[in-house]
Amino acid sequence: MSARADIPAPHPANPLVAAVWMLGAVASFTSMAVAGRAVSLSLDTFEIMAWRSLVGIAIVGGLITLRGRWHVVNLRDPGLHLARNICHFTAQNLWFFAIFSIPLAQVFALEFTAPLWALVLSRFFLGERWTQARMIAAALGFAGILLVARPGAAPLTPGLIAAAGSAVGFALTYILTKQLTARVGVACILWWMTVMQAVLGFLLAGLDGDVALPSGQTALWIALIGGAGLTAHFCIANALRLAPATLVMPFDFLRLPVIALVGMVFYDEPIGPLVILGATLILTGNYFNIRAEARRRAAV
Repeated sequence: MSARADIPAPHPANPLVAAVWMLGAVASFTSMAVAGRAVSLSLDTFEIMAWRSLVGIAIVGGLITLRGRWHVVNLRDPGLHLARNICHFTAQNLWFFAIFSIPLAQVFALEFTAPLWALVLSRFFLGERWTQARMIAAALGFAGILLVARPGAAPLTPGLIAAAGSAVGFALTYILTKQLTARVGVACILWWMTVMQAVLGFLLAGLDGDVALPSGQTALWIALIGGAGLTAHFCIANALRLAPATLVMPFDFLRLPVIALVGMVFYDEPIGPLVILGATLILTGNYFNIRAEARRRAAV
């Protein structure tokens, strides 16, 4: 059988179903944030990542077994896998720390700068050029960062620094994932992600000589974190198969008002006007870039 026969036929466009998939992604990301805050009182971020990765190993391993895809799992380019997973592991640890430390709306607003950081960093790692549209998108995003973080006007807390740092880590993860997907399949990437990050998590969690076991209730939250993370990316992948990114990705922006509402209702977190304005600039920069890239590809 040829390699081409393994490629699934393209799905017909179905924007309504794509929108439903994206709502599933929004719900998954939101539930992961709530679960992350719930377990942060009993587990540190390394322990959260370690136990979450064990859940991921069970889920990804089970799916690979059910689909009979173990033959695609190999350790080609181990250095690239390791670099990607160190970046993602670091970013996710910073994200969980920020979730516990600052309002949820601020975390998500700064997280949305990851694609804009990827625009900047892709020139150095992938050799992609900076177009005028990309520079405008990046400028809008970084203006939004200044409004959300307000350096000088408000204390630059460790939580804000962690949230901003996580966005850079996620951007590097995107870039390294792009390099990996040209060489290996998604199942291979996900498998080594869960395995390597479990090892990193337990090694770093054990530096103080004590790795906390999750209680019964905490274990349920950990299972939710592990399942929600994989479900969110599964939903996004399915949405992108059914509709163009220009239609799909704006639904992802719903995460910000949804998490702001969750923070206000359940955690009594106020939503300041500067956070709203900064988030609007960040999301506008993202959408401007998506539209520009779609037009560029259509012109090729």
